[in-house]
Amino acid sequence: MKQPDPIFDAVESFFVDYLQRTRGCTRCTLTSYRDTLRLFLEYAARSKKVPVDRLRLADFDVTLVLEFLEHLESKRHNSVATRNCRLAALHSFFAHVLRGHPDHAGHLARILALPPKRHAASPPRYLDPPVVQTLLRHPDRQSLTGRRDYALLLFLYNTGARVSEVTILRHKDLLPGPAVNLHGKGGKERVCPLWPETITAIISQSPSNKTDPDQPIFRNARGQSLSRHGVYHILGSHATALHRADPRFPDKIWPHLLRHSCAVALLQAGVDLITIRDQLGHVSVATTGRYATSNLKLKRTALEAFWAAAGLATSRRKSWRPSPKLSQFLQSI
Repeated sequence: MKQPDPIFDAVESFFVDYLQRTRGCTRCTLTSYRDTLRLFLEYAARSKKVPVDRLRLADFDVTLVLEFLEHLESKRHNSVATRNCRLAALHSFFAHVLRGHPDHAGHLARILALPPKRHAASPPRYLDPPVVQTLLRHPDRQSLTGRRDYALLLFLYNTGARVSEVTILRHKDLLPGPAVNLHGKGGKERVCPLWPETITAIISQSPSNKTDPDQPIFRNARGQSLSRHGVYHILGSHATALHRADPRFPDKIWPHLLRHSCAVALLQAGVDLITIRDQLGHVSVATTGRYATSNLKLKRTALEAFWAAAGLATSRRKSWRPSPKLSQFLQSI
């Protein structure tokens, strides 16, 4: 009986033995790596013109990986950052394959040697407070759906939470204070204070005063927790409607844009970077510092303070205007 190709055993052991048991990766990491492998195997099958189950380990070489990465950018319109994340996942997978099958070291080593693509990091985009206020006024709070949308938008702006943190929120995560316990990346938790208006908006979603502690805070029409796509759809639909009414309003809004907006608003309010780092759940304050370098208002304020401290600012003199008596005297000469 013909032995199955080792690539399929490697896929199973990569996710079960390596990522989960050895590395202890989170569900988000598993999902990201799963999507990368699925896209790559489907692309390889199309490229080799065979079904996925007919692929062989010998089919995977550096040329195929480079073509796949180019496909991500040109056909799927992924950013360079997303491309590099996919490459990192492939590096991890093929390194696992190499540990179990050193006889394939020749072509696998060339895949592992592929470097990430260099690119200029673009500054984070954000919405100014007046734009966020316009967005918050759009949901119809007379309807149950509108109250949910308003609570969701306000919560995202209040906390700067990631979409993955919002979709798993339960009522038991709400704390006295008021505050909320967010479950972030890598199993890390953090407590964020909430505005009284945010708590009021969350409570107004439910027509009943009794709520199950395990019930999701933000639910869809079936009473289940909103998915990532659901959150993106809600934000996108409000942005589209506002942009249609006023072309100056952004035509696209996504959860991470409100996260950026929260960070910049905190900076403009004079909050220090350490506090903002803790609010957003960043590992390093260097990540938080991107918002300071991208905000023109903060730069202008700092430059004006520097100009004044350097003693170069000149006092403005009032423009001279002749008084009526002086004008009469001059005319009489």
